[in-house]
Parts: sequence; C-alpha cells; structure tokens
Amino acid sequence: MPTILKQTASDFVKYEAPMGYSRDDVTVVAGQNLTAGTVVGRITASGKIKAWDPAATDGSETAIGVMAANADATNGDVQSVIVARHAIVVDSDNLVWAGSPTQAQKDAAIASLAASGILARKTA
Repeated sequence: MPTILKQTASDFVKYEAPMGYSRDDVTVVAGQNLTAGTVVGRITASGKIKAWDPAATDGSETAIGVMAANADATNGDVQSVIVARHAIVVDSDNLVWAGSPTQAQKDAAIASLAASGILARKTA
C-alpha cells in the first residue's frame, strides 16, 4: 500500500517571518476537519476558526489566514495554528479551498489575505 503524505506548512509557505511572528494560535470550531493550506475565516461571535466560506454571514466569509497544520475538530473544538500575517504562500490554485468557490471568490479571498500581509505568489 502506498504511503499517503499529508500536506504540511512547508508545502505551501514560501516565506514567513522568524520567531513565530507570522503565526497565531487558534481554536478550530467543532465540526471542521481542516488540512494545512486551507484558507480560513474567523467566526465573529466566538473568535473560532473555520474553513473560509464566501456564502457565510458569521464572519467566516472574510479570509483571515491559512492553516499551518492539520486540525481535526470533527468531534469538538481543537487548538491549532494559522499563518496570519507577514508571509508569502503559494498561488491560489495550490491552496486548499472548502467547497467549490468561483475564481472571483478566490480572488476576493486572496485580496483579503493580502490586506493581512499574506501574499500569494507563483514564485518566491
């Protein structure tokens, strides 16, 4: 049986500031199973993280970061880490998107990430 490799931050982060400056500790809300590289939003009422959803109205419709690690919160909230600022990540086609967002929605999320200092680039 072949080995299945899980994505890690090194698969999508091209640059981040030293000493953890680019990362934030977060709580992933119950019911989510997120892989590293997933674009995320923050639920306004709780401050918890979930997959970015352009159709949401709870705050998660605004992209605020990218998962730096896998986080399985299927059975309850879990602690994890996101890339939140001052970083360069791979282009939008290689990030992980929940659902099936349109290219225009992805572009809007990338613009939102850029406002936080997370740039998506094809080259470093």
